[in-house]
Amino acid sequence: MPSSPDDRPADDAADSPGAGVLLDVDGTLLDTNFLHVVAWSRALRAEDVHGVPMAVLHRAIGLGSSELVRRVLGDGLGSPGSDAVDDDLVAAVTSGHSEQYARMREEVAPFPRAADLIDALAQRDLAVVLATSGDKSDLDWMLPAVGADDELTGVLTSGDVEAAKPAPDIFGRAAEAHGLDPSRCVAVGDTVWDVESAGSAGMPCIALTCGGSSREELLGAGAAAVYRDPADLLEYLDGSPVGELLRTR
Repeated sequence: MPSSPDDRPADDAADSPGAGVLLDVDGTLLDTNFLHVVAWSRALRAEDVHGVPMAVLHRAIGLGSSELVRRVLGDGLGSPGSDAVDDDLVAAVTSGHSEQYARMREEVAPFPRAADLIDALAQRDLAVVLATSGDKSDLDWMLPAVGADDELTGVLTSGDVEAAKPAPDIFGRAAEAHGLDPSRCVAVGDTVWDVESAGSAGMPCIALTCGGSSREELLGAGAAAVYRDPADLLEYLDGSPVGELLRTR
């Protein structure tokens, strides 16, 4: 399987199915969100930034790294705004988070039946693309952790887009790179940022609460449907927006 859409032959992408499911990874397939919260908290304190509650950090998980830091510092601490946050501080905290998180990777586990969900989607002749805000280098451990490499159509990472979530780039580019029609795609994520990103890219988003966001928050952001985790979605897959996609393609 290619490690990114840019590694795919042009006619290979053209031959991809017109309908597909685009899956977020952190907090959706892998139980990582709270590890990220701890990593961000440690990175902030290492830069002598204190007073950012972990609850504030959790609500920002799913944003691109720079936007996350600017949001929690600019808005979370009542400063004039995210634009006023020093670029060097943003870079230092972002780098610190990567270092802290790398130390916890052995603790990462997939959510129940994450690989089975991918397999079930592929068996229904849908393109299955991972659309992660992680770096391309993260794929070396992410894909084995998810455990369904052979069933994937492809992967798109933060390095393949100009703007991170909640911008539409990650899902929109994932569809474009694999010859998919956004109106015939369904995104699956776990944060309000996933829901907003998918909506801006012209596709519905199935949201999962396993990342720590509530059903009410996700529906309020515009989620088409909400399930507990990959296992719950898999159990009701044909009655979900994925089933609707299959019936209308």
